[in-house]
Amino acid sequence: MAKKLWGGRFTGATDPLMEQFNASIQFDRRMWRVDIDGSQAYARALGNAGILKPDEVDALVQGLEQVADEWAAGTFVIQESDEDIHTANERRLTDLIGSVAGKLHTGRSRNDQVATDLRLWLRAEIARLRGHLRQLINVAADRAEVELDYLMAGYTHLQPAQPIRWSHLLLSHAWAWQRDAQRLDDLSRRVNVMPLGSGALAGNPFAIDRTALAADLGFAAPTANSLDGVSDRDFVAEFLFWSTMTMLHLSRLAEDLIIYSSREFGFVTIDDAYSTGSSLMPQKKNADALELLRGKSGRIMGNMTGLMATLKGLPSCYNKDLQEDKEPLFDAVDNLDASLQIACGVLSTLTVNPTLMQAGLVPEMLATDLAEYLVR
Repeated sequence: MAKKLWGGRFTGATDPLMEQFNASIQFDRRMWRVDIDGSQAYARALGNAGILKPDEVDALVQGLEQVADEWAAGTFVIQESDEDIHTANERRLTDLIGSVAGKLHTGRSRNDQVATDLRLWLRAEIARLRGHLRQLINVAADRAEVELDYLMAGYTHLQPAQPIRWSHLLLSHAWAWQRDAQRLDDLSRRVNVMPLGSGALAGNPFAIDRTALAADLGFAAPTANSLDGVSDRDFVAEFLFWSTMTMLHLSRLAEDLIIYSSREFGFVTIDDAYSTGSSLMPQKKNADALELLRGKSGRIMGNMTGLMATLKGLPSCYNKDLQEDKEPLFDAVDNLDASLQIACGVLSTLTVNPTLMQAGLVPEMLATDLAEYLVR
C-alpha cells in the first residue's frame, strides 16, 4: 500500500472501492498549475519565516517547476496512489528532490490548500469569462448602432403589441448582460481572499506572514478567520448563481432568435456555421446552437441547486462533502465558456431581414399611441 499523507495512524489497507470513491484526481487535476503556484508561494513564506533554509526553498520551488513542466508537456504520469492533485504533485516532488519535499506541509493542511487552489483557479476563469461577456455586449451594441433604423413588432405574451426598433430589442439583452458583468466584478472581490495559512482549522503556528503570502499570490487580503477560511464555499455557490442568471439571459436571447428565425416570422436567419440539419428531412435547418444554449441553462441551474443541497446542514469547518463543490463548478465554467462564445458567434453572424420585420407591423399596433394622443 502506497503511503498516504493522512496514513500515520492507519495499519490496515483501504478498500479498493473506497480508494476510487474517495479520489478526486480525475477532475481536480485541472488545478495542477494553481496548486503548484500556491505551494511555491508557501515555500517562500516558510523561508521568510525562518522555518526553511534558503537552499531548501530553492529546491522546493525549482522542483515544483519541474513538476509543472511535466504537466505542461503532458508527460506527468498519474499513479494509482494519487488521491488528488495535491498528493499527486507532492508525490512527484518527492520523487524529484527527496525528503525535503515533506517540509512543504509544515503548518499546512489540505484544508487550506484546496480552498486556496480553488480560489486561484476560479479567479483566473472569471477573468476569461469576463472577456467573453464583454465581447458579447460589444457585438450587441455594435449591431444596434448599425441597424438602428430597422423597425419590427414588439411582443408581449407572444402577441403583437407595439412597434419597436430592432436595436431596442438587441440592447435589452445587452443591458441584462451588463448587469451580469457587474455581478461578476462584485463576486470576484469575494473570491480574491486567501485561506492559505489557516491550517486544518485553527491557524498556522509558524509565524507565517499571511499578508505577504497573499500579496505573493495576488490576493487582496488573507481570510480573517481560519475556521471560516477552510469551510467557506460561499464563493462557489455565488458563482453558480451568477452562472445560472447569465445562462438564463442567454436562454432568453436564444428563445427570441429561435422564434424570429422560424419560417412563420423570418425576421432573422441563423448562419450555417451555427445550424445543423436533419438525418431524415433534407430541407431542415435547425437552430441547434440556440437550442443548446436554452437547454444548458437548466443544466447550470442544476449545478447550483445541487451544491446548495450539499452545503445545507454541514457543521462548521471542513467536511469531505466539500469535495463535491468542484465538479458542478468545473462544469459550469466549461459550459459558460462555450455558451458565451457561441452566443457571440450567433449574434455576430446573424442576418437580419428588415423587409419581413416591417411586414409584421399592422395598423392596430398603433392603438395605444392613438389613445395616448386623444387624452393629451
